[in-house]
Amino acid sequence: MSFTRVDLGHGIGLRSRHYPQYLEGGVRTAWVEAISENFMAMGGRPLAVLERARAEHPVALHGVSLSIGSTDPLDPRYLKDLRALAGRIQPAIVSDHLCWGSHRGRYIHDLLPMPYTEEAVAHVASRVAQVQEALGRQILLENVSSYLTYAADALTEWDFLSEIARRADCGILLDVNNIYVSAKNHGFDPMKYLEGVPVDRVGQFHLAGHSDRGAYLFDTHDGPVCADVWKLYEAAVKRFGAVACLIEWDEGVPELDVLLDESRRAAEHEAKAKGTPQRAKTRRAS
Repeated sequence: MSFTRVDLGHGIGLRSRHYPQYLEGGVRTAWVEAISENFMAMGGRPLAVLERARAEHPVALHGVSLSIGSTDPLDPRYLKDLRALAGRIQPAIVSDHLCWGSHRGRYIHDLLPMPYTEEAVAHVASRVAQVQEALGRQILLENVSSYLTYAADALTEWDFLSEIARRADCGILLDVNNIYVSAKNHGFDPMKYLEGVPVDRVGQFHLAGHSDRGAYLFDTHDGPVCADVWKLYEAAVKRFGAVACLIEWDEGVPELDVLLDESRRAAEHEAKAKGTPQRAKTRRAS
């Protein structure tokens, strides 16, 4: 079993505010990530924008509704539509979250953490195998930010994530901001998290902003990356090397140039961590 990493450089999320720029062409980013569910209907302006972006950039598809940790059966219609979208777009990466968000057929539209148990490892690994067979490709699972723990927890979060990736033969989308948020909320060392994840399974990074609610941190994706998360990202680069890195900014989405500047900052921090000049892949000439 093995996982093949695709080095894309530094990218940004495809958001509706920036659709006109993508339709015009020449957006100067190495790659874009699209929320899968926003484009699974075969037609309309969003899909036209995604196809225009794909003509110039590699694309990653990132889902929010797979609910891989749920006890509900996997949705065959969802998997069929996702496979059709992937066939049309030919994404470099397909990913979703290591969480559950549905119960008895009802989606609550939240990314809830799993109990870190052996039973849950076996359950999720089996479902990932079903998804990968249905899609005909490997997927990446992302660690979510969390605000609660379970009394049944028997593993650390990083051991849980790593064991699922090993058993299911899938990749890991390591959200550095989520590690930081969860570490602060639950009192663990984020460096131990990085050290506990296998280098050969990490295929993508996420970076984002969060909000300090006093008693806890909340993953809001509504601002720039903070200094502590940049520091943790540099540590991640030192451990995992050059990994495709995305800036997530989903609330209060700024002008495109602001988002691109944040992506260039990520490239600068990567270069600093590696002690090398900034990679050319952070910008793409039209």
